[in-house]
Amino acid sequence: METLAVILEGPERLALRTLELNPLGPGDVLVEISFSGVSTGTEKLLWTGRMPQFPGMGYPLVPGYESVGRIIDAGDEARERIGDWVFVAGANCYTAARGLFGGTARRVVVPSARALPVPEALGESGALFALAATALHAINDGAAPDLIVGHGVLGRLLARLTIALGEPAPTVWETNPARQMGSEGYTVLAPDQDARFDYRSIYDASGDASVLDGLISRLSKGGEIVLAGFYSGRVDFAFAPAFQAEARLRIAAEWQPDDMAMTRELVESGRLDLAGLISTRRPAVEAEDAYPQAFDDPDCLKMILDWNAV
Repeated sequence: METLAVILEGPERLALRTLELNPLGPGDVLVEISFSGVSTGTEKLLWTGRMPQFPGMGYPLVPGYESVGRIIDAGDEARERIGDWVFVAGANCYTAARGLFGGTARRVVVPSARALPVPEALGESGALFALAATALHAINDGAAPDLIVGHGVLGRLLARLTIALGEPAPTVWETNPARQMGSEGYTVLAPDQDARFDYRSIYDASGDASVLDGLISRLSKGGEIVLAGFYSGRVDFAFAPAFQAEARLRIAAEWQPDDMAMTRELVESGRLDLAGLISTRRPAVEAEDAYPQAFDDPDCLKMILDWNAV
C-alpha cells in the first residue's frame, strides 16, 4: 500500500510525496484522512529545527497528530470498524520515513485502539480533539484557570473548557490586537490593561518562557502557574519574587485516554463548542505553502489541510 504524505526532509524543507505503508496487521485499521491540522507549537519546532530531542526524532519525518477521516479497511480482528469516522493522533506506519508524529497523510495504518470515534458532523473541527483534550488534561490535574496567557487556539479552548466545566469565566491576556477578538463569555485584554495582582491559577498558553517573571508578580500568595504550552529552551525565573509569593509551578503534558473521552462527552452534550477556531483551509497539495503560512501569518489562527481532493 502507498500514501501521499507530507514529509519534513529537514528544517524548513518540506515536500509532498508518495510513501509505502506498512501492511495491515490483524488488529490494525487503514484510515483515509479527510482533514489534518497543523500545530503551531510542536510542529513549528520541527519545522525550524528547534525541537528538543525525543525518541523517534530525526528527518525525514511525517508530522501531524490532528487528523480525522474514515476507516476504509482493517485487519481480521477489526473488520467491524470499517466505515467508522475517527480521530487519529499520529501514526508510525511508513517504511521510509519516521512517524513523529505521522498523521499528515492521505492514508495511515494504526492499531484499532488508536482510531478514536468522533462525531462525523464536526467535519474539519474534529481535528481539534487532541488540542481540546490537551487543554482539558491541564485543567483536570489542578485548579481551573482564572488567568490564561495567549488567545490562540489552545488559550481559547482553555477558556471555553473552564466555562463548560462550570467554573467562573477566566480573564485572557493577548498582546496581538487581531487576536483579542472572538471571545465567548470571557474577557480578553492586553496585560498592561489588567490591574489584578491576585490570580490564584495562571495558565500560560503562549509557549513564551520569558513571561514567567511577569506572571509570578501577578500571583496571590500560594498561587500556581501552569505551563500549558511547549517550550523549546530553558525555563527559568527569579527566585526571590517566587519565594515571596510561595508560588507553585506545574507542567501540563499531553492528553490521556480519559481526557479524550471526557472531551468527546463535552462536545456531544453541547457544553463545549469547537466552532470558530479554524481560520484557514488549504488543499493538501498546497502543503509546501501552507506550513510557512501557519507558522508566520499572524492572521492564521489554525491551519487545516483538506485531503479530499487528493
